[in-house]
Amino acid sequence: MSRKLVVTADDFGAAVEVNDAVEQAHTNGILTAASLMVAAPAAADAVARAKMLPRLRVGLHIVLVEGKPILPAGAVPDLVDASGSFRTDMAASAVNMFFLPRVRHQLEAEIAAQFEAFAATGLSLDHVNTHKHFHLHPTIASTILRVGKRHGLRAMRVPLEPHHVLRRAEPLSKLPSALATAPWAMLSRARLRAAGMKVPDQVFGLAWSGAMTTVRVRNLIDLLPEGLTELYLHPATGPYAGSAPGYRYAEELAALMAPRVVEAARNSAILRGGFADF
Repeated sequence: MSRKLVVTADDFGAAVEVNDAVEQAHTNGILTAASLMVAAPAAADAVARAKMLPRLRVGLHIVLVEGKPILPAGAVPDLVDASGSFRTDMAASAVNMFFLPRVRHQLEAEIAAQFEAFAATGLSLDHVNTHKHFHLHPTIASTILRVGKRHGLRAMRVPLEPHHVLRRAEPLSKLPSALATAPWAMLSRARLRAAGMKVPDQVFGLAWSGAMTTVRVRNLIDLLPEGLTELYLHPATGPYAGSAPGYRYAEELAALMAPRVVEAARNSAILRGGFADF
């Protein structure tokens, strides 16, 4: 079995600082893909850049929390708060999406609107994932599959991160427990594959989210398991409006372009690209 690697930047379109980083990391580094937030403030700028980077694979980063909907707030009242932004209480939202038909209807309408906004860019859909991995929720996953098939959806991320590789990459690192998410992720992976989706065999970027430093990225590439791996980061040239406190954006950008990382990724035994390339 060969080693295949997709290196993805999430939050493409969130800000010009993110878009600058995506362009730099793709042109001068190892970045092969980006996930576009279609309703984000700098989405139009991101699309314009992507069209000038024909080898950059672009997917849809569906946002259902910490952002604004594509649809008017009045069309999705149960998904948003008084300001018109998505509700931040993910647990309560998840319960409502599962049990309330009117909320499921609003959810499907918003997901469809985000797919349609992506289609309107003219970009080829490489993959789909969600902000905060909200698609681990079975109702959200089902809706994405149902709507996505009308738009050529073929690949999705499932955040299953093998801790034994992380421990080899950084033996003294204290890793967060995956007990709460791993069972859902495993069920999600099996379900998506049964539906014909291309899903990575392993994903890295969860435990060290916002702190994917040069050393960590280089070590993960050196220890890359066989099969299809997705390495995802949040590069930006610096903090921006709405950015996550404590995230080391510039360091993640530097990691993607570090000479020793680029050299490691150019190993002839590693095939790099977007999901569509595999």
